[in-house]
Amino acid sequence: MSQSYVPIEELAKHLSVKVPTIRDWVGKGYIPKSTYIKVANTYRFSIPDVITALKQEAPEPVYDNQNEPVQLELDFSDEDDV
Repeated sequence: MSQSYVPIEELAKHLSVKVPTIRDWVGKGYIPKSTYIKVANTYRFSIPDVITALKQEAPEPVYDNQNEPVQLELDFSDEDDV
């Protein structure tokens, strides 16, 4: 069976959160790369995989050499399409 992937807006609506929250969760690693794919300049998410990932324990924060938390950056270029 083929797995369905949805745009970020549909994932946000399904989870009753805003799109920036989804981006934040991806940046923090709560939504891992294995749960989404990039198609052209857009990202598509597998809702069941995202829900499973969100139910898992939160990942350990990443720290730099000065023991400061590192902000992970995502490439959401052409954000109108994301």
